[in-house]
Amino acid sequence: MLVLSRENIEQIYTMKDCLEDVEHVFREHMLGNVTTPVRTAIDHPKYGATSLYMPSYLETDDYVAVKIISIFPENHKHDIKALQSVIVLTEAKTGQHVAMMDASLLTIMRTGASSGVATKYLAKENAKSCAVLGCGAQSIGQIQAVMEVRPLTNIYLYNRTREKAAEMKQALLSLYPEWQGEIAVMNDANEAVANAEIVICSTKATSPLFDGTHLRPGTHINAIGAFLPHMQEVDLTTVQNSKVVVDTLEGAQHEAGDLLIPIERGEWSFEQMHAELGDILIGNKPGRENEEEITLYKSVGVAYLDTAVAKTVYERAKANGMGTEISL
Repeated sequence: MLVLSRENIEQIYTMKDCLEDVEHVFREHMLGNVTTPVRTAIDHPKYGATSLYMPSYLETDDYVAVKIISIFPENHKHDIKALQSVIVLTEAKTGQHVAMMDASLLTIMRTGASSGVATKYLAKENAKSCAVLGCGAQSIGQIQAVMEVRPLTNIYLYNRTREKAAEMKQALLSLYPEWQGEIAVMNDANEAVANAEIVICSTKATSPLFDGTHLRPGTHINAIGAFLPHMQEVDLTTVQNSKVVVDTLEGAQHEAGDLLIPIERGEWSFEQMHAELGDILIGNKPGRENEEEITLYKSVGVAYLDTAVAKTVYERAKANGMGTEISL
């Protein structure tokens, strides 16, 4: 078994690579070449945390993987990362477990790439401004992916704790030293949204982050933080006024609080949903159709993204002689 660290992965895998893998596997899913049970979520009320177990099989590529991810928001008190994850990759022809790799970075990258692909097909072609609500671990991957598909000139950062938004600003300036755009730390989420053509929601909120009446015509929203039925980042106004696209219908029906909460109140239904993202990628449904419509991509995450990125990372690591071989 090949063991791959975060440092190994950073040397051989980029956001551009990830965008290609994610777009490819979304198409494979729609063509029926992927088997992915709904993930198992185990809550830890004692710690306000969640563990997720996410298996998937890619038939065309002959790989199976399971990702185990822990999300412990209070870990910062102990100077431990809030999001920790590992992927075990299995070669499906023989059942050999060929790799185990750190998945914290890959989770950030593939979640960002999912939004990046959605942005590619749903945001306005000339969208140049982006509001980021929530500046935690996931937000950097979201911004990196959007930067790959749209020529951003302005980024507006909002976080409940302003200091964290300021830290994100410095991280972005270090990551993109030659970028000529501007980054502003905002005191108000509504003000951030009102300035943006793309909005990223990346929090663990249980109530809406902004008032949907502040959205500009033509805005695209990536809502990726609320991954359990009781969580909610966008309000009813946003949902009702948007063309809603989800990563998978099955996942959204089980976990997307942004949609399930309005459904429980009789204010929205999945019949009003426009499409799964894969429907757009294979041409079954249109993406953005005009400059005025508001589009909402609701993602709760799906395991086949992890299998797709793990496969590429493993094969590239093998080809470059990277990682540590162990026998179990």
